[in-house]
Amino acid sequence: MQCETSISQRRACSLVGISRAAFHYQSSRQSVDAGLSERIQTLANERRRFGYRRVHQLLRREGVTVNHKKVYRLYREANLAVPKRKRRKGIAIERQPLVQPEGPNRTWSMDFVMDAMACGRRLKCLTVVDDYTKECLDIAVARGISGDEVTRILDAVAAFRGYPEAVRTDQGPEFTGKALDQWASDNRIELKLIQAGKPTQNGFIESFNGRFRDECLNEHWFRNLSHARDIISDWRRDYNEQRPHSSLGYQTPLEFATQYRTGQSRPKTWDITK
Repeated sequence: MQCETSISQRRACSLVGISRAAFHYQSSRQSVDAGLSERIQTLANERRRFGYRRVHQLLRREGVTVNHKKVYRLYREANLAVPKRKRRKGIAIERQPLVQPEGPNRTWSMDFVMDAMACGRRLKCLTVVDDYTKECLDIAVARGISGDEVTRILDAVAAFRGYPEAVRTDQGPEFTGKALDQWASDNRIELKLIQAGKPTQNGFIESFNGRFRDECLNEHWFRNLSHARDIISDWRRDYNEQRPHSSLGYQTPLEFATQYRTGQSRPKTWDITK
């Protein structure tokens, strides 16, 4: 109004209906809110999975007296809401009974077993077992194993043993990706996926993994990746060649497999999960 006319400030305030004191008033709230908002953003960036309630508690620990509603408002204005992690949906499949194969190389089972080295770095082991002879075909040890690496490991096993008719796995991302699916299609191998969250449907490999963890992983302290591979390789050899297996009539897996392959009378199997 003053810009367009020559009236005084007093007259303009009178016409508008406000006092001159109100016209000159400057709120300190914006500067306070700006500082508080900046601190909220700092805490949220340091603790990226914390919501506004935990941020409010951190502010209270720092001695900041502020209502949680105000923290919520500033939190939302800064667009700091924690995104919800999407739960990976399992593949809807029909349950298949766990049946003992009729011979070697009919069905392999595989799974991952996790451990750690002395330095705290992760150790990932891919275990592969023949469901009939109970032989441990391979235990690949690395810090990480992708779907492509899984196919290369299986090709290496098949190079001296031949490809199986089927491979049973859980619904881990390495097993449900394109790499293993394409590998199975190229080699005419059936992939048997168990239902999500049902490890008992892959009982053969779960039983082996229990022995592997109890008798090997829990008994050794791995200095580094090379040391872990040496120890695990020795244990796998001992498992196949020296360790009596209760479900094979206390024969070793190698003895049981040799008896089958030499054409002797078909070996008898007992409890298939021990």
